[in-house]
Amino acid sequence: MTIISSHAQAVPLNPLSSSDNWQQILKEAVRDPAELCDLLNLPQHADSARRAAEIFRVFVPRGFLKKIQPGDPQDPLLRQVLPLEAELQSPPGFSDDPVGDQPSTLLPGLLQKYKGRVLMVTTGACAVHCRYCFRRHYPYDESPPSPDVWQRALDQIAEDTSIQEVLLSGGDPLTVRDKLLAELAEKLSQISHLHRLRIHTRLPIVIPERVTDSLLDWLCASRLTPIFVVHANHPRELDAEVLAALERLVEAGIPVLNQAVLLRGVNDRATTLIELSEKLIDARILPYYLHQLDRVSGAAHFEVPVAHGQQLVREVRERVPGYAVPRYVQEQSGQLSKLPLG
Repeated sequence: MTIISSHAQAVPLNPLSSSDNWQQILKEAVRDPAELCDLLNLPQHADSARRAAEIFRVFVPRGFLKKIQPGDPQDPLLRQVLPLEAELQSPPGFSDDPVGDQPSTLLPGLLQKYKGRVLMVTTGACAVHCRYCFRRHYPYDESPPSPDVWQRALDQIAEDTSIQEVLLSGGDPLTVRDKLLAELAEKLSQISHLHRLRIHTRLPIVIPERVTDSLLDWLCASRLTPIFVVHANHPRELDAEVLAALERLVEAGIPVLNQAVLLRGVNDRATTLIELSEKLIDARILPYYLHQLDRVSGAAHFEVPVAHGQQLVREVRERVPGYAVPRYVQEQSGQLSKLPLG
């Protein structure tokens, strides 16, 4: 079986990838902070993890847990998913909506911050609850994604001929079944002034099984140019299974970019960022953005000073080719673009 795409030559498919076992993996994810601490041999963190998880729940696929060193509270992958007592603190300057999602909302589930493109909140579900998530307080319950919500968004997009690109976000759009995503993509493709469909997702990183035949089928069949933006913060997230999944997207002719967030204790060393960039480039994935932390309540302990971030980017620039240096940026509410920091 092959996929024929207007964006690429025929791509042989892996028959194992056509199953929907990614949905079962989602169902089996760890949701209990006590279980998380038990599995990773961190009983001393169980009480604080439970308290922090009362504000923002735990959700971690078991495959991702296998990449974490048990018993090491400083493991950079663990720090991204383990609730900590520090999340209960919110110093001045941190808020529930640090990037201005609410003021940018055109309709329930439809946001516009920048000219020529809009963002659809397709779902409130994620495949992993990153503890620094800038939408950890987003009011998904006030406008739960549904076909009705999607249709109102589609009607609004169709009316505005200045819009050329739609971003599918969430939550994580790839927690939605391919049948529904294919139907949404088909409706978007019928809007003549649209040219591109961008998908922001962490699923190929934490559940690489999500890159299925059916996903590639509807992506490659669309009139719209598909663009994938994945999210890996540390080179250890890019193991053989993840790289194989990302390779399938690349081989299908789909541009794949990576966004990382600069996080204290995770990737705030030049050697880590260099290794991440090199692994991405070797996999034909562009290191797109390195984000300064969005100042969301509960994530202050992840913040790296901008001056340190700028120094890190200078060191990266000295060690890798220019195309492998991510743009160090910050998103600020009300601005017409991401702000370059260095």
